[in-house]
Amino acid sequence: MKIAFVGKGGSGKTTLSSLFIRHLAGQDVPVLAIDADINQHLAAALGLGEQESAGLPTLAAQLPLIKGYLRGDNSRIPSAEAMIKTTPPGTGSRLLSVVEENPIYAACAREVGGVRLMVTGPFAEEDLGVACYHSKVGAAEMLLNHMADGPGEYVVVDMTAGADSFASGLFTRFDLTALVCEPTLRSVGVYRQYLSYARDFGIRIAVIGNKVCDGEDLAFLREQVGDNLLCWVGRSSHVRAAERGDIRPIADLEPENREALATVRAELDSIDRDWDSYQRHAVQFHIRNAEAWAGKELVAQVDPDFIMRPAALAAR
Repeated sequence: MKIAFVGKGGSGKTTLSSLFIRHLAGQDVPVLAIDADINQHLAAALGLGEQESAGLPTLAAQLPLIKGYLRGDNSRIPSAEAMIKTTPPGTGSRLLSVVEENPIYAACAREVGGVRLMVTGPFAEEDLGVACYHSKVGAAEMLLNHMADGPGEYVVVDMTAGADSFASGLFTRFDLTALVCEPTLRSVGVYRQYLSYARDFGIRIAVIGNKVCDGEDLAFLREQVGDNLLCWVGRSSHVRAAERGDIRPIADLEPENREALATVRAELDSIDRDWDSYQRHAVQFHIRNAEAWAGKELVAQVDPDFIMRPAALAAR
């Protein structure tokens, strides 16, 4: 199951995604965590020091390896260089699961607190004026396009802030989009943007209230987001300690906040993925990118007879 944490900058999405990752890890289930935020703070939130976090390998730096491995012997893709971020899998492509060993995980993933962590890489000084952050996030999109995760496997992605996620097809890769929302008009504004963009694609959005201090905060969120309010997190000495660099065991999180994390997992587990729609969205955004900028000839990379699902991974 795949879940993205999104929200306004400063809403606490990295904090809540790290808490959810650690909650899953504490229940001994396989987790792949991906930091796809322009501000790369997930590693630190999971307990890595500053130097360790800065030394993590990045997906962006391994793009040729990622393309070459995922291409496999897909005859519709003439070379690894011909792949773009939206290239969908087809017959002959290599698919990924959360728990396997492969060259991509060996080069790009590191174990942190019982989970596999991958980072897209920061927006560096040499990128200024010559690149956009989507050139780095594209590696994560490529991975998720080829991820045939099954029940009981979890992919958790900390996304970039605001509605910028909709600049690519990445937002269609998740079973659940957890929108972290503070009880403020600006945060609710980002929620409304997400809702309007996602409506035409059947994207499932659940709001997690954060920094909810009292009944007035809760009443405001209920009034603004209605039934989309899944749960909320209140004041937390556990979180405050983490912000000071004191990462405490997840079991020490306040009971009511642990219950909120359990609610998020229950909601995610209740979803039955429509693999046909999942593949259709991947193809749709690939065709859009091919026709808009990459070259119409790349439409030929689409395998009309291929449907992404765990059975395809088993057949590999």
